[in-house]
Amino acid sequence: MSLLKVRNIETYYGPIMAIKGVSFDVQEGAIVTILGANGAGKTTILKTISGVMDPEKGTIEFMDQRIEGMPPDRVVRMGISQVPEGREVFHDLTVKENLMMGAYVRKDRAGIQKDLQMVYDYFPILGERTAQYAGDMSGGEQQMIVIARALMAKPKLMLLDEPSLGLSPRLVKEIYEIIVRINKEQKTTLLLVEQNAPMALSVASHGFVLELGRIVMDDTCEELLANEDVKEFYLGIKQESVRGTRRWKRKKKWR
Repeated sequence: MSLLKVRNIETYYGPIMAIKGVSFDVQEGAIVTILGANGAGKTTILKTISGVMDPEKGTIEFMDQRIEGMPPDRVVRMGISQVPEGREVFHDLTVKENLMMGAYVRKDRAGIQKDLQMVYDYFPILGERTAQYAGDMSGGEQQMIVIARALMAKPKLMLLDEPSLGLSPRLVKEIYEIIVRINKEQKTTLLLVEQNAPMALSVASHGFVLELGRIVMDDTCEELLANEDVKEFYLGIKQESVRGTRRWKRKKKWR
């Protein structure tokens, strides 16, 4: 069952068309990834879904209801929350206050307290530092805050924008392990935008490759991992012939 249906959306920054007729589905309960270089339009797609930007054309359906052009607060109330790129915490609020901001649309106090404990279970360091200002936390800890804050909205669909950006390999692995747990344990559908293609393809079931505002590839992650173009441009592996044999060579990742 398709939880989210995006059909032929076009979104502009002033006179510049950033998204050019993009269409895709996200199945309920799945982890789906959108890959692409900087400037490909990945973040614009998420902003268009969440209501931060309005498409000039096309439709977006969530749970069979049209949501394109809907104000962001209504989109959140419908069950979509976003983890923004760049760890956008409220620096002058404490960890707990940041998390409670994620639950601002909710009225069920008992449920909020239960979910607060749930996110502390996922991110124990946040439970230990509830009174610390978010601006004083490390980059990895701030990334944990924004994921936990989005989870506090009790979303059916979570949009994650570059959750690995600027983090050490150890923290990336830790964050992604928690993302997978959230998907499995909370039954939260995830739409993941990433430049870290190997990590994204390792956890998602289906992927889309975006170039200059258009989807140019659409397949299972297993098939994308085996695709020669994906290997070269996104996994940093170039295939070449040496003395009549074929071998794989590492090359600089395309950005």
